[in-house]
Amino acid sequence: MVVSIRQLAQWKKEQRAIAVLTAWDYISGRIVDQAGADIALVGDSLAMVALGYENTLALTLDDMVHHARAVRRGVQQALVIADLPFLSYQINSEDAMRAAGRMLKEADVQGVKLEGGYPAITTTVQRLVQAGIPVMGHVGLTPQSINQFGGFRQQGKSPDEANRILSEAKALQEAGAFSLVLEHIPTELARKITQLLTIPTIGIGAGPGCDGQVLVLADVLGLSDWQPPFAKVYAQLQQQGIEAARQFCQDVYAGSLHD
Repeated sequence: MVVSIRQLAQWKKEQRAIAVLTAWDYISGRIVDQAGADIALVGDSLAMVALGYENTLALTLDDMVHHARAVRRGVQQALVIADLPFLSYQINSEDAMRAAGRMLKEADVQGVKLEGGYPAITTTVQRLVQAGIPVMGHVGLTPQSINQFGGFRQQGKSPDEANRILSEAKALQEAGAFSLVLEHIPTELARKITQLLTIPTIGIGAGPGCDGQVLVLADVLGLSDWQPPFAKVYAQLQQQGIEAARQFCQDVYAGSLHD
């Protein structure tokens, strides 16, 4: 079954959970798709897990188009959504339109994700949706604002912060976003937002009360050097990969590769 945006809304009504995993190339796209994930998110987290940057800010639009195109070739069933990178959409909606247009035309993704919910972003979301571009929102901890936040700390702990995030979530829904990522916010706040909105919420470090959950595939597989405290690790492929490569090297050095 090929997943559509319309199905996500129906699944929320049916209380059917939505599974989302990130992907950054052809192989990871195939893994996510064949695992049965509903959404393959080409997240800007690829800046760290695939390109070795310390955060997401260095990622360019060309980088995202390149990686999203590779993921798309590996996915047959899942809905493919791609992040717009830092400063490709924040300055004005014309830049956002060009960036989102490139993602849909050149990478053949089915929608884009934007971080933040302040008025300029909601205006941009509205314009993109009016142009026929599906948009997923993202509030709470927004990694592209790491310098402003002073690190990857939980958001929404104070009443003022919680009210701001709730207002942003409602504004993004009104602007036409088809779904909303809630990242690293208190469980009760995430549950409240999920209950108030008619669009699906996808949580990451936001507790079990969301309509769906997303994790970075590299964290799930144990490929990352560090995982956030809310990431459940299901395998230890980095260590297994190192050991397999070490055994190959030892065979070469010993002249026993073809024994």
